[in-house]
Amino acid sequence: MTDVAASAPAYEPSRTGLSADALRRAIIDHIRYSIGRPAAALRPEHYYRALALAVRDRMQDNRVASTQTSLDLGSKLTCYLSAEFLMGPQLGANLLNLGIENAARTALAELGQDLEEVLDCEEEPGLGNGGLGRLAACYLDSLATLERPAIGYGIRYEFGIFDQELQDGWQVEKTDNWLLNGNPWEIAKPDVHYPVLWGGHTERYHDDAGVLRARWIPQRVIQGVAYDTPIQGYGVKTCNVLTLWSARAVQSFALEAFNTGDYYKAVEEEVTSETVTKVLYPNDEPEVGKRLRLLQQFFFVSCSLQHVLHIVDDLADLSIYELAERFAIQLNDTHPSIGVAELMRLLVDERRLDWNTAWTITVATFGYTNHTLLPEALEKWPLGIFGESLPRHLEIIYEINSRFLDEVRARFPGDEDRVRRMSLIDEDGAKSVRMAHLATVGSHAINGVAALHSELLKESVLKDFYEMWPERFSNKTNGVTPRRFVALSNPGLRQLFDRTVGDGWLTHLDRLRGLEAFIDDDGFRAEWRDVKRANKSRLADFVYAETGVELDPTWLFDIQVKRIHEYKRQHLNVLNIVTQYLRIKNNPGIDMAPRAYIFGGKAAPGYFLAKRIIKLITAVGDMVNFDPEVNRYMKVVFLPNFNVQNAHLIYPAANLSEQISTAGKEASGTGNMKFMMNGALTIGTLDGANVEIRAEAGPENFFLFGLTVEEVEKLKRNGYRPSSYIAADPELRAVLDLIAGGHFSHGDTEVFRPLIDNLTYDDPFLVLADYASYVGCQDRVSAAWQDRDAWSRMSILNSARSGKFSSDRAIAEYCDDIWGVHAVTVTNGK
Repeated sequence: MTDVAASAPAYEPSRTGLSADALRRAIIDHIRYSIGRPAAALRPEHYYRALALAVRDRMQDNRVASTQTSLDLGSKLTCYLSAEFLMGPQLGANLLNLGIENAARTALAELGQDLEEVLDCEEEPGLGNGGLGRLAACYLDSLATLERPAIGYGIRYEFGIFDQELQDGWQVEKTDNWLLNGNPWEIAKPDVHYPVLWGGHTERYHDDAGVLRARWIPQRVIQGVAYDTPIQGYGVKTCNVLTLWSARAVQSFALEAFNTGDYYKAVEEEVTSETVTKVLYPNDEPEVGKRLRLLQQFFFVSCSLQHVLHIVDDLADLSIYELAERFAIQLNDTHPSIGVAELMRLLVDERRLDWNTAWTITVATFGYTNHTLLPEALEKWPLGIFGESLPRHLEIIYEINSRFLDEVRARFPGDEDRVRRMSLIDEDGAKSVRMAHLATVGSHAINGVAALHSELLKESVLKDFYEMWPERFSNKTNGVTPRRFVALSNPGLRQLFDRTVGDGWLTHLDRLRGLEAFIDDDGFRAEWRDVKRANKSRLADFVYAETGVELDPTWLFDIQVKRIHEYKRQHLNVLNIVTQYLRIKNNPGIDMAPRAYIFGGKAAPGYFLAKRIIKLITAVGDMVNFDPEVNRYMKVVFLPNFNVQNAHLIYPAANLSEQISTAGKEASGTGNMKFMMNGALTIGTLDGANVEIRAEAGPENFFLFGLTVEEVEKLKRNGYRPSSYIAADPELRAVLDLIAGGHFSHGDTEVFRPLIDNLTYDDPFLVLADYASYVGCQDRVSAAWQDRDAWSRMSILNSARSGKFSSDRAIAEYCDDIWGVHAVTVTNGK
């Protein structure tokens, strides 16, 4: 998109103008009137806040126009409910989407400031744990870019995902106080607030018509207050909104208690209420943590649904019976699935609709995206906790379940085992509410997030539901936004794409196919390598500043960045590194392509083995990086605190993308797509979206290893014995013995014993079964890397064929196939 400043008039209003002069005046105005700093006390962070506020003004102008246009046309709206929104830094993205990057750079330069330094001042809001939250952010970007009206709904966590530090190689969690200096992007809406009920009991009564109804008498009432963040589309006027809810006390100060000297009692309700949105994902091991997680989920869903119904009430041309015709509400995984029961409560108890009408509306309104096949991630709430916390909702769920199971029995007579499996209440052991089942029964559309994942959903965890309602199931393969993950994070590649295929690729990523015509052009391949080399140098500088480890940009950069989890198998990667280490030590003159192994990712605070994996990576790195026999061939780095901000440096610098999860365990993955767009080659299993990435890139441009889903299932069915793999493979045995013997832990044989024992006697994710295949595949990677031109061709083809994995494609499919939400062109920016 051409920078709009080039065609701007000579003078524009400082509040809305897009020229460099208008932005400069806006920055000066905000410094004086919004920030209130004298010139002598200004620092880059103050210019960041002033520029951010100036950009927000321009987005708000579009936001008002977008809302008005949508209302005027009676357009249908997507409501995207997600417990996570990992938005990343906003200033650069918004400058890009508004087309005013050069104008902002010029405006700041005239004020003696550097745009890059100002951008670095932004605190990233860590309102997500990884792929789920980042996907939600990409989808908001695409909804606005495709001009589809939408509201994102989530939680305004006061403290986000923890900041990760390493101390002696161990993960240490530090508080992510992202709101310490305020958030210039959000607009507080204190007049938009809703009561959220909790605990207590229910009672029956007859209404004026003599109909028996239920009334919820809560133990507590919390108030949810809205904070709106505008979401600007790229190259369009459309600006949607992300509404995050913050918890407040209904009555925050008890004057009587204060006057009698009980100062703690005076603020107790406020403190208790605000705890609800204090922190992202509190530890749910203790019961109090479980209750808080449930309360968080119910809190934001209840606020969001009340807000939707409030909009319905404000629209004179719309009745509650037409809810599904104007609103498509999507449940992003199981976290917001309590929305099915809450909407029923609001319709039946508050709006006094009859049950059948309310249920028809509810099912027609909701869609459900499943993101996992792991049983532990399919949320279930103990019946006792659920009933005490949400007594009315438990009654509603029992009623939904009773009616639903009658349908099951009518459809499959005599199959009581099926009835037991499909029930919303898990009767096995301690009774619990199955939230994935509630979401499935209460939605007209259910989808997985990669072709393989969607098929496995139908064959495993939701098999019974698919057999009952096959028409409800579809696949919507995930996507990521090329605006952030190429244009913003990889400006060198963006310029090369613009010169080669034109700038339309940012909204039509399939146009990158035009790069294929240049793979035999020596000059183009040289430019391609120059861009990658510059990105690797940029990352190497960052790695050195953060860890003190020097990396050579001419080496192969082998990168695995993602949440630390056994199924993602970072420890398989480490076993290969130790294998290469032993090969070097046993043969000092070995011919080996030099390689930098780079890791990043956070382990859940209570995840014992994941934290041991981080410790193992850092311990191996400490040994490798300071051994002169070895460090001329390889180095190992764990980059702490992986987030969107440093991802901007990591994805563009990768030569090799590690996507090595056990087949059948990763729903999709989105990091694999970001790496591919930036020209990295993938080493991976046939898992998640890897299957589609390999199909798009071509098998010859993908390094495949490992068992397939069918082979994994067969091996487990026949009785998997990891010790047999150790006995049959001397190299594997030597690697495990070296780690177990304390070679990387200063002789301490206990620190890694839990990991080694887990692999030797259990190995739930078949690390040892895939070890030999993985090491052999890595040998093929090394051989391929040494043919510079062949590698360049494969790299170019990966980028050229990444078009399918744009979030624009994914969102268009959701809008067209599930939501029925159409594009609305906003023409008036005033």
